[in-house]
Amino acid sequence: MTRPLLPVDARRPLDVLEALRVALAGGPAVAPRTDDHVPADLPATVPQPVALVVETSGSSGVPKRVMLPADALLAGAAAADGALSGPGQWVLALPAHYVAGTNVLVRSIAAGTEPEVLAPGHFDPTAFAEAARRLEHPVRYASLVPAQLAAVLDAAAGDADVAAAARSFAAVLVGGQATPASLVDRARASGVTVVRTYGSSETSGGCVYGGVPVGRTRVEVVDGQVELAGPSLALGYLGDEARTAAAFVDRDGERWYRTGDAGTLSVEGVLTVSGRLDDVVVSGGEKVSLGLVERVVREQPGLGAAVVVRAPHDRWGEVPAVVVGESGSLDLPGLPELRAVVAAALGRAAAPDRLVVLPELPLLASGKPDRRALEALVAGGDAARN
Repeated sequence: MTRPLLPVDARRPLDVLEALRVALAGGPAVAPRTDDHVPADLPATVPQPVALVVETSGSSGVPKRVMLPADALLAGAAAADGALSGPGQWVLALPAHYVAGTNVLVRSIAAGTEPEVLAPGHFDPTAFAEAARRLEHPVRYASLVPAQLAAVLDAAAGDADVAAAARSFAAVLVGGQATPASLVDRARASGVTVVRTYGSSETSGGCVYGGVPVGRTRVEVVDGQVELAGPSLALGYLGDEARTAAAFVDRDGERWYRTGDAGTLSVEGVLTVSGRLDDVVVSGGEKVSLGLVERVVREQPGLGAAVVVRAPHDRWGEVPAVVVGESGSLDLPGLPELRAVVAAALGRAAAPDRLVVLPELPLLASGKPDRRALEALVAGGDAARN
């Protein structure tokens, strides 16, 4: 059994909202797009359970088309409501063609509320605050990436209206990439209720809040890799059986998604994600996790939005390189100081070899840093060493 797959222009988020409403009721599945071109390899139909097809960001490889059943989407919404303050009204500040944005829309549909939608494009904290003030439901939510949260806090420092709007949310979910602990601490000190989320398109978005699985989500770490199970899992990858078989496995009568992320579970069952398993360099014979290096770097003044990528080195093979956008580079630590901090935390091999300042960081459409583009810039010598 199949159902039609309907491309929808995600530049008009309210169109995606209405298409999702129909899809969740059994109508055509939705494939949000950001242009007028429909790829020739996008099929006209999908398996009957599928309500949404979203493309991954491609931040760690070639983008994949993830098939999400209606039941999975609604299970994710219910789990979020149970972990937060119940159903509420949302501000949509994220692209409607990625799972974090469609999550906001699905949760709005499930709650029977209408989201306030920011215009796609550049994020404006003042417009965000105005959207927050238009919310009518007593329980209010927003979902942001770390750079957006930082922009809101910066604006709030000089604008009482932005500060009040940020404090009005029952929760501001922050995910999509590693969120510096210093940013979370700053938000909470300002009275903003921040919830760090972890998940992916393959899990219908965030399914672990503050390191704790929500709803019926289960977490295991197998050979150092984070694996997730539960009712919010995707059906698989559209038109790619090999990738589906590699990423989704059955174990002990349950279906698990192998995330490709490295992590650990505490005795209390709290998950800590340290980065991608394949995001490791061997520097002078020692393995170095770029994710761990980035976590330490982002705690340093002026480097909250820094990105750590691999760079070739004549002697050591590969080394970590820190890249930051010029707009966020005020009061940067010197490279020797930064190397000392990282070496003290992770060992000498982890110390970054260079600190690169670019006019601006290249971004994917999702708002995440384009790591492959940054690696190419650093490797090609187009960016100068500090």
